[in-house]
Amino acid sequence: MSAPTQRPKVTAHEARQTAEAARERDWHKPSFAKELFLGRFRLDLVHPHPLPAEEDARRGEAFLASLRTFCETRIDGARIEREARIPDETITGLKELGALGMKIDRKYGGLGLTQLYYNRALALVGSASPAVGALLSAHQSIGVPQPLKLFGTQEQKDAFLPRLARTDISAFLLTEPDVGSDPARLATTAVPVRDEEGDAYVLDGVKLWTTNGVVADLLVVMARVPASDGGRGGITAFVVEADSPGITVEHRNAFMGLRGLENGVTRFHRVRVPAENRIGPEGAGLKIALTTLNTGRLSLPAACAGAGKWCLKIAREWAGVREQWGGPVARHEAVGTKISFIAATTFALEAVVDLASQMADEDRNDIRIEAALAKLYGSEMAWLIADELVQIRGGRGYETADSLAARGERAVPAEQLLRDLRINRIFEGSTEIMHLLIAREAVDAHLSVAGDLIDPGKSLADKAKAGARAGGFYARWLPGLVTGAGQLPHSYGEFGVLAGHLRYVERTSRKLARSTFYAMSRWQGRMELKQAFLGRIVDIGAELFAMSAACVRAELLRTTGDHGPEAHQLADAFCHQARLRIEELFGRLWSNTDDIDRRVVDGVLAGRYTWLEAGIVDPSGEGPWIADATPGPSTEEDVHRHIP
Repeated sequence: MSAPTQRPKVTAHEARQTAEAARERDWHKPSFAKELFLGRFRLDLVHPHPLPAEEDARRGEAFLASLRTFCETRIDGARIEREARIPDETITGLKELGALGMKIDRKYGGLGLTQLYYNRALALVGSASPAVGALLSAHQSIGVPQPLKLFGTQEQKDAFLPRLARTDISAFLLTEPDVGSDPARLATTAVPVRDEEGDAYVLDGVKLWTTNGVVADLLVVMARVPASDGGRGGITAFVVEADSPGITVEHRNAFMGLRGLENGVTRFHRVRVPAENRIGPEGAGLKIALTTLNTGRLSLPAACAGAGKWCLKIAREWAGVREQWGGPVARHEAVGTKISFIAATTFALEAVVDLASQMADEDRNDIRIEAALAKLYGSEMAWLIADELVQIRGGRGYETADSLAARGERAVPAEQLLRDLRINRIFEGSTEIMHLLIAREAVDAHLSVAGDLIDPGKSLADKAKAGARAGGFYARWLPGLVTGAGQLPHSYGEFGVLAGHLRYVERTSRKLARSTFYAMSRWQGRMELKQAFLGRIVDIGAELFAMSAACVRAELLRTTGDHGPEAHQLADAFCHQARLRIEELFGRLWSNTDDIDRRVVDGVLAGRYTWLEAGIVDPSGEGPWIADATPGPSTEEDVHRHIP
């Protein structure tokens, strides 16, 4: 038997250092969301709402029309769900349509769509089949095209982008069986070699949950290069041909949802990768991955907005014809409030995605926080929307579409949507990780001036210098949190009935910043351990961002004469609902069960409550919690299937 994997031994401090080194530290452009967390409501950064260029809109709308026809005639979502795979002819059709190259520049054979229209395309495809939407998103949002666009050499772009635009599917490989959100423990290695063919790297390791990995032609692989005299080493990104000798797709994973997802376990054994296939310098892999996700994350909330639209359509049609106690169930308040939530939140989700997408296209603002908030908020709210739809549908919501059709009713896949959407709260950054990632950016200004002050490893001299810097910063910053436009009765008057909500956002952003400052003062270096508190801070910011986006979008629709009154009504309803959630979150900042929860966790882990587990059986058996990831040749059958 092979020796166990020698996974790097990493302390908590080293793990944080790895994550911090990969983070973009500089802010060269303004950020609406960053300013929001600092108590500065910069409405001028998002209003008037940015719009696409006329030519971009023309090409985008033309492609959406063709894609809609394709979705209606050549994507059979029920078949994909039933067979748990995407038919070859569907993927072939997507290639012929050019859908693999939606985000690839036209000079490389792609369609060159803007982020706005790319996201609208994903929402459309996802409504036909979430599995197909996931395939296209994984290929272009985090797969090979995006990191090459941002960091690739001209030679790499010329070699790979034409293939990726028309014929080749790509996948992104970072996660390992024992490595999720802590990449400092990454064990897959890439050892530099020089042979008769030239400079290269030899890859060894195992990657888990490789979306598209079962059918991919090109891979982005993150692997650890050992440090040497000739190189810095570190986690590094490579483009790898999927049919390279030594690569085995050992298993095709099956999930509760997205049953057509081509996701697997990939083993690398002595895989030679030419040095020219390295993306960026050694050690830049995590930074490349995180930068790619700055806009790549927007694909998930786009799919979530599309799901909300479908839920609204089904809720409207069903609740209008289903009668109980003398009238349509929609007229009963218990159901009506759910429908109002679905409609208002769907409007806000689309507003968030469109605003963030258009901001990405304009490239005037730094949107790393906006994209992260969109992903976090979209995945959480879409799950709630789908859950409410299942409840509105009652027993039919729990019944499968095939079963409904078999007994003569409309095949509404509400339970499938619930299963399909559940993964969005986990992949591309789980909700818990997104809370921490956004919180780190939200408190960046504080750490920049006071970081040494709260770092126990710094000298007294360093702390004195940090104290002087912090004193100057807070002397300028804190007075601005006392008053603002939100306290003036006629501010934002051009927004009509929505003006009051914008005044609330302005006031509340200052309150949010004050709360963050109080927490920094109270907990100092222990702030990073207060994850529940930080999560609530981020959730408040997400609600404020969504309120802002909803109001700005409603005003845009009013000025263009496109459903303006209706949009204002939806935005008004959403903002009232959001304000209730915000006030609850503020209440839980300082009055919560965090301390007692921590004590209960200690008791659970110490085994003090095992008596509570009596009276059940555990059908999961006695197998290992984490699969063996020992490097070496594969002993499993290669399950990779060829797509023509």
